[in-house]
Amino acid sequence: MSATAVLLMGPTASGKTDVAISLCKRFPCDIISVDSALVYRGMNIGTAKPDAQTLQRTPHQLVDIRDPEDSYSAGEFVRDARAAIDMSVAKGRIPLLAGGTMMYFRALTEGIADLPAFDAATRQQIDAEADANGWPYLHAELSKVDPTIAARLNPNDSQRIQRALEVFRISGKSLSDWQQNAVADVADVDFIKIGLQVEPRSLLHQRIEMRLEQMVAAGFEDEMHTLRARPGILQDSSAMRSVGYRQFWRYLDGDYALQEARDRALFATRQLAKRQLTWLRSEKALFSVDALEAGAIDTISAHLAQKLG
Repeated sequence: MSATAVLLMGPTASGKTDVAISLCKRFPCDIISVDSALVYRGMNIGTAKPDAQTLQRTPHQLVDIRDPEDSYSAGEFVRDARAAIDMSVAKGRIPLLAGGTMMYFRALTEGIADLPAFDAATRQQIDAEADANGWPYLHAELSKVDPTIAARLNPNDSQRIQRALEVFRISGKSLSDWQQNAVADVADVDFIKIGLQVEPRSLLHQRIEMRLEQMVAAGFEDEMHTLRARPGILQDSSAMRSVGYRQFWRYLDGDYALQEARDRALFATRQLAKRQLTWLRSEKALFSVDALEAGAIDTISAHLAQKLG
């Protein structure tokens, strides 16, 4: 017998958390976070993590499950999300997977390849090339060996460019070729996909800027000082590659003035939102809703009620 799970997807600052919490008041849902930064403890302000009171009232699975010194992969997410889905279904409830890490959604619904393990020497070599030539140069190199993956990535997306090049150099086989053999482990789950939009795009940009200003006012710089004081966290740690964190790390290193760090973080967040919207446009069977229109929750609720029967 198949289970049903709801996927609530949208760009950063589109109001996914508020919508998810509102849906929990109308349906017996369990929220499962789909966010590659919310998994980390101590990264609260820069990730716009729901506060402790909110998480106590409406628990979110897969939040605060890793220390920021550690890495967290799409494969680990698929494993953890599948366990959370099964637990929710076993209680007779509806798993509600909400977030903006589109790669995690895709890995869950379409599968993830059994990729070669990380290789420290290869990674160090790629980092050295990036230091010498910049990530856009390596993005161009990736375009030669894996144009499919390169077309999806921003030329400064260091983490994913590094991994794609690493996979090719280790195996001689492109990441896109590996992914073609991926098999999803959710054949017994029916997904109801809901995509949040914010129109016009300028309004989304305003919301992103407002949220960045709120984060700075709430003490983001102090949060960064606390994280940097932890001996296991480095600039190239996976957690510190999150948007906002990497720009403010360089500000605290003296590479940028505060205003430049804000400007760079704002630009990077807008670019992230653009990539998220591109992912959404490629999703099949997606029910799209303007998150800010009057009655958006009613529209989503009616759609869910119909789908859930």
